[in-house]
Order: sequence, then C-alpha cells, then structure tokens
Amino acid sequence: MIALAHLKEMQKTDFVGIFRAANGKPVNIRLLDPPLHEFLPKTDRDIEKLAREIGKPAEEIKQRVHDLAETNPMLGHRGCRLAITFPEIYIMQAEAIIESAIQIHDEGIAVYPEIMVPLVSSREEIAIIKNQLKEAIQAIFRKEQLVLPFDIGTMIEIPRACVTADEIAEEAQFFSFGTNDLTQLTFGFSRDDANKFLYAYQEQKILPTDPFQSIDQKGVGALVTTAVQRGRMTNPALKMGVCGEHGGDPASIQFFHRLGLQYVSCSPYRIPIARIAAAQASILEEREKVNV
Repeated sequence: MIALAHLKEMQKTDFVGIFRAANGKPVNIRLLDPPLHEFLPKTDRDIEKLAREIGKPAEEIKQRVHDLAETNPMLGHRGCRLAITFPEIYIMQAEAIIESAIQIHDEGIAVYPEIMVPLVSSREEIAIIKNQLKEAIQAIFRKEQLVLPFDIGTMIEIPRACVTADEIAEEAQFFSFGTNDLTQLTFGFSRDDANKFLYAYQEQKILPTDPFQSIDQKGVGALVTTAVQRGRMTNPALKMGVCGEHGGDPASIQFFHRLGLQYVSCSPYRIPIARIAAAQASILEEREKVNV
C-alpha cells in the first residue's frame, strides 16, 4: 500500500499538469496497460538493490519475480486483467485522476476526465471494474462535497470486443479503438517481430501496405466497422475514436471518418499529418453531399 500511495502522488503530479494544459478540454486517460513483467528487476544485482530498499529478503523477491514471469506477456497479465486480480491498482489511478481534477476545478479551470479501461474483451470485465472505480470516485465526491463530470469507457483492441461491442456498450460511455493491438491480434503478427517478414509480404503483393502503418480495411477494418455498428445499436450517442499509429495515417483517417468516428489520437510527430488528413476527409464528405 505504501508503494501505491507513492505512485498515486506521482500520478497526481502528472494529471494536474495535463488537466491544466488541457484548459477545459476533455482528457482521456488510459489506465495501466503494460505487462507486469516490465516492472520486475531483471538481474541479481537489481534484485539485491530492491531487497535493500524495501527491506525484503532477496530470495523472496526472486520467487516473486519467478511467479510473475510470463512466456507471452503481451497476451498475459496486462490491461484490465490487472484490475481483476489487483483491483487496488486501477482504484489508485482513478482516485489520482479525480483528486487531480478536483484540484484543477478549485483553480477555476473546467475539467472533464475520461477514464479508459484497456484490453477489455467482455461486458462482465468492464462492469466489475467500472463499479469498483465508481465506488472509489463517489467516496471522494462525498468527502469533498463536490461532484464533477467524468466518463468511464474502454479501449477496443481485442477481436472478441468488436463482435460483442453491443454488450460492452451497455457499460462503456465511450470506445477508443486500439488499432495497434487489434491489428496484432487479428493477423496473429507480433508487432515487435513482423518487420522480419512484412517486407516480403509487400514485395510479393500479399499485403498492399504494412498493416501496422495503414489500417487493413478488409480484415481489421471490418472488425472496427462491426464494433461501431454494434456499439451504436446499444448506445446511439456512444463517443468513438481511434488511438494508435493508424490515427496519423491519411488513408486510415479517411476510413475512420467514413465510419463516423469522432477523433484520432497518434504520436506527436504525426499530428500535423493527422490534422490535414482529417480536414481533407471532411471536405471530401461535403463535396460528395453536394454532388449527390
């Protein structure tokens, strides 16, 4: 719990800065997603150092490292699965977000946090996590005698989530399509290793482009389309957008615009291209309306 309290204060410092910079615009914050193994000490020297710092026997830490190690961590103990097994992690993050939002509100700045639960594959997952987060948030509101608007939604990045999006939309207030992981899981390609063979796929015309750079409209795009349609069946007002490198690709942006997605999020260096592509997609849509 001491470690969580320390992390909470660190995160509050970051969130306060983000909310202040947003200056009243909605801020979408994805909860912890990386596999737990990324945070483990890797060498005996690191283990010994950690043992001294936290006052635990090195052998105990070695055993814990062994217990948490994973063969395929990107498909393992990460994303919302952390909240199912260790709910205190996401509760801590939600508290940090809301307490930071209250601080910014007290400065006279409007604030609209959107809390995004990653790697959801079922309604049951997000329902359990959402209830836990809302309970913690309501406790803060009661303590502070203040209520602020906030949303809890999910990142759609697993094929199962796409085909059950109508159920997930019963619990989520927004969808953000994580097209990097969705591409990885749809093709069965490792994003970290695919560069070893994707060049051959393009040379031999098996794939027209790198699917991690430009959305595969026939496969991954079909899943996104399904999720959009099913999500709107349940909640016509569902806010939907894209998070990932595809959000900075002009061809992908045009595809997302045709689906009616409301925003794209991408790496900073892609933002100028994304803005131009989004404007072009909007202009093209208006021209098509006029021609009709």
